[in-house]
Amino acid sequence: MSVALITGASGLVGSHLVERLRGDGWILRALVRDRSRAGWLSSQGVELFDGDTRDGTAFMRAAEGMQYVFHCAAAITPRGGWEAYRPPNIEGTRNAVEAAARVGARLLHLSSVAVYGPEGRFGLSHGASLQELQPLVPIPERAWYARSKRESEELVMHAHRAGRVWATAVRPCVIYGPRDRQFIPRVASVLRAPLAPRIGSGRSVLAIVHARSVAEVAVRAVTSEVGAGRAYNVTNDAPITVREFYDAAEEGLEYRVRWLPIPGAVAQGALVAAGALLRVLRFPGSALLNARTLDFLLQDNPFSSERARLELGWTSGINPRAAVVEAFRACAS
Repeated sequence: MSVALITGASGLVGSHLVERLRGDGWILRALVRDRSRAGWLSSQGVELFDGDTRDGTAFMRAAEGMQYVFHCAAAITPRGGWEAYRPPNIEGTRNAVEAAARVGARLLHLSSVAVYGPEGRFGLSHGASLQELQPLVPIPERAWYARSKRESEELVMHAHRAGRVWATAVRPCVIYGPRDRQFIPRVASVLRAPLAPRIGSGRSVLAIVHARSVAEVAVRAVTSEVGAGRAYNVTNDAPITVREFYDAAEEGLEYRVRWLPIPGAVAQGALVAAGALLRVLRFPGSALLNARTLDFLLQDNPFSSERARLELGWTSGINPRAAVVEAFRACAS
């Protein structure tokens, strides 16, 4: 019977990992900072271990006796600039490597397509797809989340190459699903506004993936031999366009959105101008407002999950239209 430690187990991917692994009879332990928010984990039969990923000693103790460590904890949108991202994302990952190495556990690192950087993600020729062997280009200094994910993944892969730990990584794009506290709630708040902007034609294919798919690829990667030292994009279940996504959102919210159509070129021009003004005013985050900001809505999903399909035998059973309805319905309840 397999035993595993999960960090970020109450988060989106972590909670779907719990469901996936418990379904196969795994014994699970979670490193948690606040037991008052971990009631769901207890109900799933997960052993709770008090501690923070930034505390190397606590991490070491939690990893004792584990065969696998799934490191899913990360700061996504903290306030405070680089120093808000570095300790949880980089130092936390460093502690995950040390803990897994000490007990001889296999390490699964939850990375992100953010490691490619904004230019790497959307600087492709038309029709090209972004795969794992794509050279990584420099990341803007103020792209703090992307920098932290790039550096944390590099820590993991360097440790693997050095023979200190067996490790693999998955790189999801925008993740959604039940228990989402980031993407779906934010979109829902915009759609409930008196007027919601509808940018572009809506025909582009979104770069989104269900948390259940991310969990499945993570399990397959860390339990296979082929996954050793490799990173896997997990970035699509089946194509869903922006328009289809919005239609599903309205169904899930049971709310008729009042749309304000905005041509893509107009929206991009306005963002570039706003970014330039805010940079002059030294406004935090202004460096990220540029011509690439709206590519998520205006360009097709540039990522390929082909490596996961070929090497790990993964195929998604998710119907994205139904899954988006479910996610917004859960958000509204």
